[in-house]
Formats: sequence, C-alpha cells, structure tokens
Amino acid sequence: MNQVIEFVKSDARKAKPEPNALGFGKYFTDYMFVMEYNQEKGWHSPQIAPYQPLTLDPSALVFHYGQAVFEGLKAYRTPDGRVLLFRPEKNIQRLNETCKRMCIPPLDEELVLEGLKQLIELEKDWVPNQEGTSLYIRPFIIATEPFLGVRPSKNYKFLIILSPVGAYYAGQLSPVKIYVENDFVRAVKGGVGHVKTSGNYAASLLAQKKAEAIGYDQVLWLDGREKKYVEEVGSMNIFFKINGEIITPQLNGSILSGITRDSVIQLLRYWGVTVREERIAIDDVYESYLKGELEEVFGTGTAAVISPVGELNWNNQRMMINNLEPGEFSLKLYQSITNIQYGKEKDPFGWTVEIQ
Repeated sequence: MNQVIEFVKSDARKAKPEPNALGFGKYFTDYMFVMEYNQEKGWHSPQIAPYQPLTLDPSALVFHYGQAVFEGLKAYRTPDGRVLLFRPEKNIQRLNETCKRMCIPPLDEELVLEGLKQLIELEKDWVPNQEGTSLYIRPFIIATEPFLGVRPSKNYKFLIILSPVGAYYAGQLSPVKIYVENDFVRAVKGGVGHVKTSGNYAASLLAQKKAEAIGYDQVLWLDGREKKYVEEVGSMNIFFKINGEIITPQLNGSILSGITRDSVIQLLRYWGVTVREERIAIDDVYESYLKGELEEVFGTGTAAVISPVGELNWNNQRMMINNLEPGEFSLKLYQSITNIQYGKEKDPFGWTVEIQ
C-alpha cells in the first residue's frame, strides 16, 4: 500500500436516528470511502468524502450489462465503548474473488482495509450501542465507463457506505418461515452463484415476492440442474440438525462462501461438534422430518447472524421444526458469535479487529 487516503471535510452533519427506530439500511452516515479505476492509473485517488449522490453517464456500463459487485459486514459497539470489526479481511478477500469472476480489476486489500478503518474511526459516533444494533458496512464496485457494448468496463468506482442498523428481522431470534422454491433457480455451477454480484439478487426477487405473498419470510433455493439438492436461502446459508448431527450444503460453485457460515463451522468444531459439509437432497430433509429426526434448522449470514427456521414449506408439505421455537444450537451459536462481535467474551480465533 503506497497511496495516501485523502480526507475531504464537510461541515454539514446529519441528525442521527433514534436507536429503536433504525430498521435496516434506511439511514446513512456523513462520510463514505471512494476510489476510482482507469487503465492508465489503476485504482487511484482514494479518499474519504462526504456522503453524496453519484453522477454517472446514462451509458455507464453498470446500467446496461450489470457489472456490479458488493460485500456486507458490520462494526459493533462493545459495552466499554470500543468499536470492533468482525473478520473484515475475509470480506475483502471475497470481494476480490467476486471481482475476478466479474472481470473487475482486483483491489489492494491492505489499502481497502486501511480505508475502512479510517472511515469507521471518523464515523465512530454512528455505531449504535443499543442491544442488537450495529453499523452495517457496504463496500461495492460499479462499472462507470460510458459505452454500449458487451465487454468489461475500462473504468470503475469503488465505494464504502455505512448505515446504522437494528435487527435484520423484526424479532431477531423468532423462527422464520421458509418457502422451498421449485420453479425458479438461483444459480448453476459455472455461473455466478458463488459470488456477490448484484444480478444474483435481482434474479431472486420474483421468487421472494411469491413466497411473501403466501406468508413466508425467505426462499430456500434448490440446485439449478436437478432441483433436488438444497443450496442456500436468499440472504443466508443453511444448516440442519438431523438425528443429532449438524449438516450444511457443501460449497459447490453455486453457493456463496458465507463468512458467518465459516465462523459457525469453526465454532462448532471448536466445541467438539461434528459438522458435515455435503450434498443434501430436499427429499431426505423431508424424510427426516417424517421420522421425527429433523431437530433444528437455522440460517447464517452477516445481516441476521443466526436465524432459526420454524417452518419449511416444500411442495405444500409444511415441516414444523422444534415446535416453532429456536433450537439449542441456534441460541448457543447466536449468543457466542454476537458475544465475540460485541467484545463480551474472549475471541479464541482472533476474528475481531479493534478500531483505534
């Protein structure tokens, strides 16, 4: 890293929202991190500047051919007032993996982490301290070259914006209802399902809308080839406790490599719990339910951390899980991970990064 991050000061300040009215992704802080790319200079001119609208040419490639990628992570306020990040280097590494797949030039990971730290340090007052709240961090890249033609852009803009947030779901540990999607598919091996590109989420909206119309919170996607094997939920990876064993779909080229997923697997193994990563047929999940062996289901992701699943609906067969109550592992994992994130218990993995 040999670039100096410029600071563009603003005297204007926004009013901070009340912690109990945050919701998710509605409010944004005073500053953002910005960096540009062109073929002559590479990534250049990093700066922390006032949060403001972007000005883009109507022919910017992002609007027409979808070259856009993003990440999501959080900053947490500890009881003694410190601010912690949770595994930020993993998000930056994954962002570069997404860039590789989407033909976007890789970022200097050291520079991005330093820029993120400086931005959070500047915006520390925006990190809320109420139970369950945090500062959501959204790094993203868009193609900005004005050109109509199907090829990688020659110009890009990288930004990091910040948003104080409450719980992703209204009742943080209230079990959610999941609809298993049989008609639409999210991704196939060889496609872009394993990376965080914006089009993945746009393609999921119709199925999500369908699920919500019949009373479900999220969609559980099956594999795109046979529509047989469980993949992931719209905003989460998925875990099952079947007959005492924890199982999660293996990463196969069409499933996002979740950082919370990885943290859960490491934590469970640290506790001496065996976790199997393998293909899971939805038929087998249903059969285990009929046998009384489907003991617990939960999702994992940055936004919700751990989300217990109370119902799965597959082919109009409703599987009620653990009497619609959060399961043992859902509760224990949520408590342990959030305690580490908020600095309430020892971090044996070195996952947290303190903002100095």
